[in-house]
Amino acid sequence: MNALIIAIYVCVYLSMLLGGIPGLKVDRTGAALLGALILLAAKGLTEQEALESIDVPTLALLFGMMVISAQLRLGGFYGHITNRIVMHDLSPPLLLASVTGFAGALSAFLTNDVVCLAVTPILSQLCLRKKLNPIPFLIALACAANIGSAATLIGNPQNILIGESLNLSFNGYLLTAFPPCLLGLIILWAVIVYQYQGQWYIESAAVSEEVENPFNSWQTGKGLVVLILLVLGFMLAPWPRELLALGAAGILLFSRTFYSRNVMGLVDWPLLVLFISLFIVNQAFQLAGGMEWMMARSHAAGISLENPATLFLSTAILSNLVSNVPAIMLLLPLSPGAEMGPVLALSSTLAGNFIIVGSVANIIVVESARLAGIKIDFKTHARVGVPVTIITLAVAWIWLRMIG
Repeated sequence: MNALIIAIYVCVYLSMLLGGIPGLKVDRTGAALLGALILLAAKGLTEQEALESIDVPTLALLFGMMVISAQLRLGGFYGHITNRIVMHDLSPPLLLASVTGFAGALSAFLTNDVVCLAVTPILSQLCLRKKLNPIPFLIALACAANIGSAATLIGNPQNILIGESLNLSFNGYLLTAFPPCLLGLIILWAVIVYQYQGQWYIESAAVSEEVENPFNSWQTGKGLVVLILLVLGFMLAPWPRELLALGAAGILLFSRTFYSRNVMGLVDWPLLVLFISLFIVNQAFQLAGGMEWMMARSHAAGISLENPATLFLSTAILSNLVSNVPAIMLLLPLSPGAEMGPVLALSSTLAGNFIIVGSVANIIVVESARLAGIKIDFKTHARVGVPVTIITLAVAWIWLRMIG
């Protein structure tokens, strides 16, 4: 194999583990992009091979869902629904159940990262105003967003990639993943209620005024109607999901209210660049014979990713080491076929709750909370994340074995 390709591949995935390039202000996306650029400049693969490596349907579907989420965010949907839930006169356990349920439900169709980004600042301030301890509710938001997003093939970036790469049935996956995800939300609620007994309230705290997009019933309704029709299209129509998503995005961009640049400004471009860069890096490694070498070494060590249990456990561990999207990109070429799609999707997503850096959704919640003066450290998150991850992974595995 080409030594440069191996070195770039190792360095890129090492940067996924470290969160970027140490000593430089280069994050995971920047490191992956640099790796792809070096490979192209050094002729590690041709421009045509690089273009062919990019999974356009995955990017198109991801982009379309981002535009729909942006429409709802600009329409004030997230702030409105969070206000309605938190300001109801509910006991803390019931309020926690409401937050867990709505975060899980929204994340199943609007991607978990977007839900956490939009809801965290609002939820933080509303909890502080009511003198509620915001930490259990914010941890519930992050964990529920991860669990809920595992229920569909559009709930998070890795599921979109798995669904498109393996050509999974939207309805078939939903029927497989929904039961363990629903049970997972109940488990999350029970763990937090147990952990935070007697710790629901705080003394008065400084509350900053979070600027929210004003609620626009027409624009929110427009976004929700498009989303519902899109999901129905995924479930009933024979057309490719990516084309349906792009069509939905096109309808929303055709607007007299929101400038397209405002909508496009809420698209997660770094995530799209990360996908493109990792596609190129992985393709170069595969063309150099790296995947065959890894498979041979795995078999020699007695590790077979064709075994569902091994793949399930490997995915969970790797997702916490390098994050779930890079982990899935690494494992997809090594997995035996479409029947392993639910194994990859459920394991990589549910494992994201284990530690803060296991999921981008967790990081978003922790960083947004920090800006509001709320500290959620590794130990605080782990009190909930570790047991929830272990139990939900066990439930998902038992379910997969029962239906398999």
